Amino acid sequence: MSALAPAALVVAAETEEPAGIDLFLPAGYDILWSSVILAVIAVVFYRAVLPRFQAVLDERTAKIEGGLAKAESAQAEAAAALAEYHQQLQEARTEAAKIREEARAEGSAIVADLRAKASDDAARIVETAHRQIEAERQQAAVSLRNDVGVLATELASKIVGESLSDSARQSRVVDRFLDELEAAGPAAASAAGGRAAEER
Repeated sequence: MSALAPAALVVAAETEEPAGIDLFLPAGYDILWSSVILAVIAVVFYRAVLPRFQAVLDERTAKIEGGLAKAESAQAEAAAALAEYHQQLQEARTEAAKIREEARAEGSAIVADLRAKASDDAARIVETAHRQIEAERQQAAVSLRNDVGVLATELASKIVGESLSDSARQSRVVDRFLDELEAAGPAAASAAGGRAAEER
């Protein structure tokens, strides 16, 4: 045991408690082995882990850049679609204005056509009415002429005292009487008509 005692003293002397700043500094062999382990970890990290991180970061960067490119493309497409929409809207407004103008022109043409037809119909109705009035006037004149002729013949027969049954003589007397009435005017015609009625 005595041989072990000096060795224990040597070890005890070597393992003295550090004091002051030495408390914070590791022993030389700890620094050496820590440096070796750190170098091994650094090499493994640099060779194996860092390229994987770099690949993941590159992939994410590519995805982000692709997303940005897609967003820019979508924005450009949206701008083009908006411009096309505005153009179509303008064309639709122009077309609507054109259709409105055509409808107005067509409406004016229809109104003018209807007015022309109404004017033609009115003129035709007036002409038909004039013809009918003229026909009725002529019919009334013939009827009046016959009635006046009969009255004049009867009157002349009474005045003259002889019968005027001969149609030629009767026609001459009627024509002469009517000519005198037309020459004398409307007042004489009404007076003669009144006298003829009194004599009846």
